[in-house]
Amino acid sequence: MLAREIKLKPYYEDNGITIYHADCMEILPTLADNSCQLAVTSPPYNMRTRIRNGKYTTREKSEHFSKKYAHFGDDLSIDEYYNLHSSVVREMMRIAGTVMWNVQIVTGSKEAIFKIIGEFHKEIKDVVVWDKGHGQPAMHSSVINRASELLFFFEKDAEAGRAFKRSYFKRGEMEDIWRISRGSNTRGHGATFPMELPIKAIDGWSKSGDTILDPFVGTGTTLLAARNSGRKAIGMEISEEYCEIAARSLSQQSLAPT
Repeated sequence: MLAREIKLKPYYEDNGITIYHADCMEILPTLADNSCQLAVTSPPYNMRTRIRNGKYTTREKSEHFSKKYAHFGDDLSIDEYYNLHSSVVREMMRIAGTVMWNVQIVTGSKEAIFKIIGEFHKEIKDVVVWDKGHGQPAMHSSVINRASELLFFFEKDAEAGRAFKRSYFKRGEMEDIWRISRGSNTRGHGATFPMELPIKAIDGWSKSGDTILDPFVGTGTTLLAARNSGRKAIGMEISEEYCEIAARSLSQQSLAPT
């Protein structure tokens, strides 16, 4: 699994599931090429980088609904957000080959996401719209409400066309709109996504026994989905509180019937 020894001890390790309490860019470079078969992740959206007087700034009111995380500012500059996620996408492709990257285009992410789309235009095989059914009203007038998010599917060394080199769904089985209700909030984390979403990706682009990668574990939804689908998984999470929530869920929840 590892290109070189990881000195950081796993926060949780059991039954093929490993969590590291660390910045993902500390761990990803240590993982070997093609050591996982699919990456499924939903990184922070940079919700608290806003516009004031025509310039990007950080939202000041800590109680505002844009505050989704207890221990992460979610307020990188556009350049910081782009540099981080460009690097993470590249690492995920190197390690896993196929990547599902769930993002929402908001003020703080829009420019960076569009730049990443251009950078990886050959590696983006397709885009799925996650229709959540409804969204919160926009923060200001003249701003479109967001009732959907985007799932970008990347493929390492992608060839021309839309066909994936490695997938497990038949003709006509995979739609480009996934109508799945939004996930319920977890203590201290207001941006959890529903279990059905990673399960759909895991079933479509991996097989039993494969290893799933998630560099932004959060409260562990992708890892639970992988475990319950008969896969192994490795993930990283910068918040120890979220690591604990994920570890407790993995320890307490029984396997779903196969």
